[in-house]
Amino acid sequence: MDVILGIDIGGTGIKGAPVNIQTGEMIGERFRIKTPRPATPQAMVETVAQVAAHFSWKGPIGCGFPAVVKNGVVMTAGNIDQSWIGTDGKALIEAATGCPVALVNDADAAGLAEIEFGVAKGRPGTVIMVTLGTGIGTAMFLEGRLFPNTELGHLILRGKDAERRAANSAREKHEWSWKKFGRNVTEYLNELDRLLWPDLFVIGGGASNEWDKLQPHVNTRAEILPARMANIAGIVGAALAPLHLGMVSRPEPVVQAASLAEPEAAQSEAASNEEAEPSSPPESEAEVPKPARPRVRARKTTGGSTQ
Repeated sequence: MDVILGIDIGGTGIKGAPVNIQTGEMIGERFRIKTPRPATPQAMVETVAQVAAHFSWKGPIGCGFPAVVKNGVVMTAGNIDQSWIGTDGKALIEAATGCPVALVNDADAAGLAEIEFGVAKGRPGTVIMVTLGTGIGTAMFLEGRLFPNTELGHLILRGKDAERRAANSAREKHEWSWKKFGRNVTEYLNELDRLLWPDLFVIGGGASNEWDKLQPHVNTRAEILPARMANIAGIVGAALAPLHLGMVSRPEPVVQAASLAEPEAAQSEAASNEEAEPSSPPESEAEVPKPARPRVRARKTTGGSTQ
């Protein structure tokens, strides 16, 4: 299956679009509805179903969710109602949409998009994606494989949750300069580096949209790159969730399929030509001049009964 519906379920909005999981491209415009308040399971699931219905969707759905998710069950609740804790979100969304659903942590979904189609594609070693937005989301990969549900945005820095110092919302709330915010982000990334020694940090979220302002003030041992997928990472990564969880098979690349078909077509054509040659009219042979036969002259006889 090449196209899967990806739905990014957030604390402020629920948005989705069909995605070609072979290319990472959205098929058509995304559709967004505000997250209901209070963000209870019933209200949010109904909104997710509205997004699916907008596309008249009848296939697999991948959802990125703002919480730790274990086997489809929501384990935490940050920007959503506390009644989500212990709720089987996967089962609820499947019942509301009539479709098979893969439910994963939203930061993990964004990370999947960057690993598959973004700046981290093909990168060896340990890659940590850090989204600096309303909070801090993290996704960690080792040799391209996801280690799910890392809540590294809640590390303690100077006695406070890291989100209170290094989230983009903290910069906006306190009106920090980019220099001061960069120092806080550097402190946070260096703590991750001290614990995990990654080879690459990928910075996403709202702060990545102004990377040219933040980058001069951030310095770590590991390489740092801004995310490439930007604000579609959540939708694209959500669409990859069914593939990641083994619900669907990876589609064959178009180029590979074509390259396999070409030799077969060539062999078939050659075989048909060989079979056709004996039955074709021998016009080509008629064009080849035949060697001339020597002419034999009859000798004249002298005398005889014929005269």
